[in-house]
Amino acid sequence: MLFNSYSFLVFFPVVVLIHFLLPKKVQYLWLLATSYYFYMNWDARYVLLLLFSTAVTYASGLIMEQAQTDKGRKMAVAISFVLNIGVLFFFKYFNFAIDSVNLVLSQIHLSVPKPDFQLLLPVGISFYTFQALSYTMDVYRKEITAERNFFKYALFVSFFPQLVAGPIERSKNLLKQVNKTYRFDYDKMREGLLIMLWGYFLKLVVADRVAIVVNTVYGDYAQYGGVYIIVASVLFAFQIYCDFAGYSTIAIGAAEILGFSLMENFNCPYFSLSIGEFWRRWHISLSSWFRDYLYIPLGGNRKGTTRKYVNLMIVFLVSGLWHGAAGTYVVWGFIHGVYQVIGGLTKPMRNQCNQIFALKPDSIGHKALSALITFILVDFAWIFFRAESLSAAIEMIKSMVHLGNISILWNGALYDLGIGFKSFLVLMFGIAVLLFADFMKYKGIQIRKVILEQELWCRWLCYLSMALFILVFGIWGGSYDAASFIYFQF
Repeated sequence: MLFNSYSFLVFFPVVVLIHFLLPKKVQYLWLLATSYYFYMNWDARYVLLLLFSTAVTYASGLIMEQAQTDKGRKMAVAISFVLNIGVLFFFKYFNFAIDSVNLVLSQIHLSVPKPDFQLLLPVGISFYTFQALSYTMDVYRKEITAERNFFKYALFVSFFPQLVAGPIERSKNLLKQVNKTYRFDYDKMREGLLIMLWGYFLKLVVADRVAIVVNTVYGDYAQYGGVYIIVASVLFAFQIYCDFAGYSTIAIGAAEILGFSLMENFNCPYFSLSIGEFWRRWHISLSSWFRDYLYIPLGGNRKGTTRKYVNLMIVFLVSGLWHGAAGTYVVWGFIHGVYQVIGGLTKPMRNQCNQIFALKPDSIGHKALSALITFILVDFAWIFFRAESLSAAIEMIKSMVHLGNISILWNGALYDLGIGFKSFLVLMFGIAVLLFADFMKYKGIQIRKVILEQELWCRWLCYLSMALFILVFGIWGGSYDAASFIYFQF
């Protein structure tokens, strides 16, 4: 069940209504049942894997808490990780691993037989696996106590707003909320609805409209090339942002209506002044997960400069693999790792240049240039993320060097890429609204808060105007097949 489907628009109000009508002691059971129903709408078989991950991590938490020795605790957490990562590897990376091995063995004319069966990647498996494993680690570190109620813990793992594409919640936040009871809160409801409206704007008005252009160019890059690919690549940066941030925003808004607070997943990433800052603002729940449960356990920056950079490269290579079983994602992660290493190595030199040439890092011009350079670097890496193969990505990059068809920027050729002139104007307007909202947030002003502080008539004017705009200009309708969110495939 997709957030941008008609079925969800029926499902969610029913869930909310019954949630607040039920006795408070059984609210969590209703949310658990609806979460499993929500997940089963893709494939009922997926539930078995969700239950397996839930049962393993739940049991490991209890075992660790009852263990008398550190050895027993380490054994419990190790078994939990092996079983969960093992399942994730089998369904997501098995075929990729076989193909990679065969690529190496082909050099000596050998190969490993590939099974005939096709593995179906369960929706959201990377997200709920990491969420469950974070609970295991938190119990192991004694940062929380193990949850005794299996059904409450199962709700923590399967909470439907963030089940299939995050944010990847922590037990220290969401699990504590599962143990609370909730009364209907009008203020939370109106704020949650406004948050959801913004998410639908990002998805339906911007992301799905951009997708048409990007798919047209990337689907036939040999025909287009040059400036077409540059334009499509820049637009893809906004597509993946609006698509993923759109999902996270709808999830946060839906949870808010139900009384839950989920962590922020995006914070004006394209206003970042460095790659390091970008990763503190992009997919925050995942980047902080890797920081807390991989980078720091590897030693972080505590064991010298060389080890620090090695740890960074490991984290970003693993991050690339987390996103998908393909060489393109590995290269994408590798590029970002290299960015981080180069940024760290050149920082003293850059600081010295600022002093020698009397440059002011806090000036508007310096910040604008830093943000532009950061965006270009991020966007370059996105090419590998979006391309169907490494060879396709390389060919597109080669093509971008030759700007022979730069006239397409003003001769109207861009309007032949799946959307017409009027739709292209709507797209540009949508991106402008996004950038304005992010800029205001970057400066400490949340437009949502400003709207909620206005008088009743003004608030409702904003609500209705936004809803009407989405209805009129969103990519949907009778012939529209609700497009899946990009991060569902991860």
